[in-house]
Amino acid sequence: MGSPSNKPRVFTSHHHHNLPTCSRVHQIAALALITTTFFLTRAIDSFLSPSSTTPHSLSHSSYSFSYDRPLQWPDRGYGSDLSIKIYVYDEREIDGLKDLLKGEKGTITPNHCIKGQWGTQVKIHKLLLESRFRTRKKEEADLFFVPSYVKCVRMMGGLNDKQINETYIKVISQMPYFRRSGGRDHIFVFPSGAGAHFFKSWPTFLNRSIFLTPEGDRTDKRDTSAFNTWKDIIIPGNVDDRMTRDGENFVQPLPLSRRKYLANYLGRAQGKVGRLQLLELAKQYPDKLESPDLKFKGPDKLEREDYFQHLHNAKFCLAPRGESSWSLRIYESFFVECVPVILSDQIELPFQNVIDYTKISIKWPSTQIGPQLLEYLESIPDKHIDEMIAHGRQVRCLFVYAPESELCSAIKGILWELQRKVRLFHQSTETFWLHNGSVVNRNLVEFYNWKPPMPLP
Repeated sequence: MGSPSNKPRVFTSHHHHNLPTCSRVHQIAALALITTTFFLTRAIDSFLSPSSTTPHSLSHSSYSFSYDRPLQWPDRGYGSDLSIKIYVYDEREIDGLKDLLKGEKGTITPNHCIKGQWGTQVKIHKLLLESRFRTRKKEEADLFFVPSYVKCVRMMGGLNDKQINETYIKVISQMPYFRRSGGRDHIFVFPSGAGAHFFKSWPTFLNRSIFLTPEGDRTDKRDTSAFNTWKDIIIPGNVDDRMTRDGENFVQPLPLSRRKYLANYLGRAQGKVGRLQLLELAKQYPDKLESPDLKFKGPDKLEREDYFQHLHNAKFCLAPRGESSWSLRIYESFFVECVPVILSDQIELPFQNVIDYTKISIKWPSTQIGPQLLEYLESIPDKHIDEMIAHGRQVRCLFVYAPESELCSAIKGILWELQRKVRLFHQSTETFWLHNGSVVNRNLVEFYNWKPPMPLP
């Protein structure tokens, strides 16, 4: 495999007789072959680890992505290739962890939890279990993943808020490696708008841990946001598998000329100002904006496939803030190929080191929702809309929780971001070290043997 550090080989010239002469044509052809091979391997290296692949339980699905070239993470802060070891805690090794996955009675299964906005908890867990970067040795791990389906478990009545809080504290207390770093190298997934607030005591116990969450702001209902831009990672929401796996076979994107509406918003009002404004705007301009008062229960409920059929019938898909700042519609837009218009001022978006969101979306002030928004959208030429859709088609693979074997996927992006969080040395208020490199607790009992890195040449 090629790498940025590769240098051309230098061959010593020797005189041999009776060898065929290398013509200028041969030299040019050889040079072209070497150059092509180099750039192809560089492209593959950017997303594939040098390690061999392992079987994936998700690989039975047909993932088909359309992008011109593999996305490349910048070397600065990330390294030139993925080289990370993650330990995944097993539900049987820590008392209480099973309850966070299956509920108090153990009746909740991953299949119950893999759909909806909380499905990322299940998918990331499964993909890390199958990852080539997983290690089964705690002592060699760079990071530790703590699986939990707590959003789903709570919604299905498996644990109440008090039990969730008590169970998390119980689980954390049994993790010596958590105490080693004060939780800095431990990863938790909080997949919904509530974020880490499902665990009431998170500010005390997880204030240094790494959160994987689509939610970048929750200060409208809380005194403090659970997202910290320095330690946490924004992840994509969980788009319906039929959209990401079957793609155009599920909802065929329409040419712009055949789309009925300029824009749409398909969602509940929830008493939110921006959403209520869109519903009123649709009444004023019914030929431009589709924004019905959707029913999610009863005979008038809009089924998932019908929802996507409506979604792809507009040039722009509006994504206002709801209970929290993030919206799944942003990610769904890329798979029905409409341009997302973000109407959420506090939103945080994933993978900003490789995605230029100005090329694939529009962010409009939520205080300017009105006729001027529709006038602006109407002024954008179809040619420019097509270009934005094409750019979105190239990067949407990063919003898909596909197997790691894919060149481009959400889990690959998450691994790159996690690699940036790896620390060589670990410390906390509960770790101390002695002259011989041994690390001890406050009772001076050795915790583990830490070896300093080799000196730089």
